[in-house]
Formats: sequence, C-alpha cells, structure tokens
Amino acid sequence: MMNKVMLIGRLARDSELRYVGEENKPVLNLILAVQRPYLNSNGEREVDFIPVSYWRRSAQTLHPYLTKGKLISILGRINIRVLEREDGTKRYITQITSEEIQFLDYGKKKEESKEENTKIS
Repeated sequence: MMNKVMLIGRLARDSELRYVGEENKPVLNLILAVQRPYLNSNGEREVDFIPVSYWRRSAQTLHPYLTKGKLISILGRINIRVLEREDGTKRYITQITSEEIQFLDYGKKKEESKEENTKIS
C-alpha cells in the first residue's frame, strides 16, 4: 500500500516552530494554500488551506525561511487524527506530515514577497 502526497502552494501564514516531548523534538506547523484545478460557478479557482507538519531536524533551519506567501512543494503522507470530545463524539483531523520541503521561488526580493503575501489574504 502507498500513502504519498505531493502538494504545491503558498504558505498562508508564517511557519510555527514548536518543541514537543521530553526530547524537545522540533516540529514545524504550516498552512499551505493550494488552488483547486478547476473554476467554480463564478469563474474563480477555490483554495484549500491544508495543515502540514514537518518533524525533521532541519525544522529549525527552515523555520525563518518559511514565511507567508512563499511558494513551496511538499512531499509527504496523509495522517488522520481522531480526537474524542467531552460529549463522546469524535472529531477527525486530516493533516499532511511532510518528509520533504522544496522552495520554488528562489531569489525573490523581500518587497516582491510582501506583494505576493497580499494575494493569499
């Protein structure tokens, strides 16, 4: 069986770096904005905002560069977490665990990046 996902999109906000567990493992949390491949009834492309986590050691190194508006590709797998609420109902959360992150907009100036940031808001 195979569980592989490849996504290309822009970061909807700056990455969030946290440290978890007794070993203080670094984890990056991202929201990737990915356009759907078809137009809706208004002639516009809808966008999905997909939660992504990245658990590699390089998370600390990548964190400052994963800022809102950056165009990146993600290679990873789908995870589904089940949370049980106090009332006994279950909530299912679909998330991507990234195994690889690639930057696709190298060499952009900071001003250009700021202009692109306003496009996803």
